[in-house]
Amino acid sequence: MNRRQLGTTGYDVTDVGLGTWNIGGDWGDVSAEEGRETIRTALDAGVDFIDTADVYGDGFSEQRIAEVLDEREVRDEVTVATKAGRRLDPHTAERYNYDNLSEYVDRSREYLGVGSLELLQLHCPPTDAYYQPETFDALSRLKDEGKVDHCGVSVERVEEALKAIEYPEVETVQIIFNMFRQRPAERFFEEAKRRDIGVIVRVPLASGLLTGKVSRDMEFPENDHRNFNIEGEAFDRGETFAGLPVDEGFDAVDELREHVPERMTMAQMALRWILDHDAVSTVIPGSTNPEHVQANAAVSEMDPLSNQVHGAVRDIYEEYVFGDVHHRW
Repeated sequence: MNRRQLGTTGYDVTDVGLGTWNIGGDWGDVSAEEGRETIRTALDAGVDFIDTADVYGDGFSEQRIAEVLDEREVRDEVTVATKAGRRLDPHTAERYNYDNLSEYVDRSREYLGVGSLELLQLHCPPTDAYYQPETFDALSRLKDEGKVDHCGVSVERVEEALKAIEYPEVETVQIIFNMFRQRPAERFFEEAKRRDIGVIVRVPLASGLLTGKVSRDMEFPENDHRNFNIEGEAFDRGETFAGLPVDEGFDAVDELREHVPERMTMAQMALRWILDHDAVSTVIPGSTNPEHVQANAAVSEMDPLSNQVHGAVRDIYEEYVFGDVHHRW
């Protein structure tokens, strides 16, 4: 697999990683063994960057990662990034402080079986948190204490990313970027490159829409966010189907089908489209299907998409997506 530098962290990671939200919850029931097998499959495919969060299954995802890394004896070969903050209740900006973050970091260290977290990311804090220097001072203190090696943020909005990287503690930004969420390429990537910020792309397949395998009449389990968060009832609706109204999303997918290159699936085209942007350090698709995990990893060595395909994607975005999504995130 191809590799890219993750900002100034010193980590050289595969450009396709593994996101483990699917393992931890909000995507239907997943057993411990299914979670472990997903991670094994990714490692076998060459993936060496895994993203998780303390809130994914309330630590379920972190624990499965630790079990497989110990089983394979590959801790020195795999970079694990986790996130903290979404366990706060209420989830308010002022609660992103040292005391709370330190407590969450200590539990993640225990669950992941490490003395220091390789990369700690604030987990989509409220916008006001980015205007609290004390929040980022807390990250610096955690580094000084040896509990965290490097720090970053996971954001909902482009403007949050731009504000976050003003703080020297922030070395990476995790952001939603896909064929239905193109604004980061216009507003954020150039500044990220200028500051040598690692860019981790999440929700690359728009919650499955961009696989082309989700049908209009598909029903999702009650504990799947594609059932309970369509309008943002539980968390930011941009996390579900990239915030795009479902009918418009399916119309856009139908238009994309004719532009999928030979020997690629639509999901692979969507991932390759992301990797064609050189500001991206790594993309973290999630799946518990071993075949999908393998197919995602294979994108690393696929040829870039043609200018014609990139142009078609932009045209479809402007016709079906722009008005509903572009200026919201």
